[in-house]
Amino acid sequence: MRVFVTGASGWVGSAVVPELLAAGHQVLGLARSDASEAALTAAGAEAVRGELGDPDTLAAAAKGCDGVIHLAFIHDFSDFQGAIDADRTAIQALGGALQGSGKPLVVTSGTPAVPGRVATELDSAAPDTPAAGRDANARVALDFAARGVRPSVVRLPRSVHGAGDKHGFVARLIGLARDRGTSGYVGDGGSRWPAVHVKDAAVLFRLALEKATAGSVLQAVGDEGVPTGDIAAVIGRHLNLPTAALPPEDFGFLGPLLATDQPASATLTRQTLGWAPVRPGLIADLDEGHYFGT
Repeated sequence: MRVFVTGASGWVGSAVVPELLAAGHQVLGLARSDASEAALTAAGAEAVRGELGDPDTLAAAAKGCDGVIHLAFIHDFSDFQGAIDADRTAIQALGGALQGSGKPLVVTSGTPAVPGRVATELDSAAPDTPAAGRDANARVALDFAARGVRPSVVRLPRSVHGAGDKHGFVARLIGLARDRGTSGYVGDGGSRWPAVHVKDAAVLFRLALEKATAGSVLQAVGDEGVPTGDIAAVIGRHLNLPTAALPPEDFGFLGPLLATDQPASATLTRQTLGWAPVRPGLIADLDEGHYFGT
């Protein structure tokens, strides 16, 4: 299968592309820069130059392929609504290009937070949460099932971890701890984050492309819920820093995420696609030392 991948040279894309190639697929990746194009070529993929905000380029690339995995997202938290809008425009362009073909369209969203329990694939994000915009965009993608596309959604948890992660939420927590001299958490540290190793997530994206039925909502969750206090403790131990509760505002946009208990499961995903994460969980991955240069 020839697969068009947006965000192909990004953090998750850098794992998805080799996973696809190893399975015998061809990859056409969206490249915004010379560096991205060079990285894709070095990995064995083809590249098409373009931007997420260029729907004509996205549509043309999608039409020339047998399926699409949409990973790209503008991680600008100063204009999150603008990022949501750009994501929706891209999904509309990709889905429109595939309509009537029966081809797969895999888009990315986030696991929701459900008060008082573990979130499943059947849950939706609450309207007043940061995940709501991406959840709404996922519904736009799923609506293309009625227009002859095979859409599915892969929801990623708060931490997608692994060697080479420089900008994820855990990497940001490590940077904040270094800057302030304290590894912090919010409240009593009992709020939980779901997590997945980036290479396990890559396998799920491939399986969704190959096998997911139209309208599938999948959750790439390895750890259902890692207490944020435990994350702070392992960071403090590796950096030889004290661990303490800090006000949410000390963490910027991460503050509300640290304060919210948001465990999630992947039970239905494992049952329907046979996905089984095998890589280290978040705490074990942190203890391998690569996040700390050791």
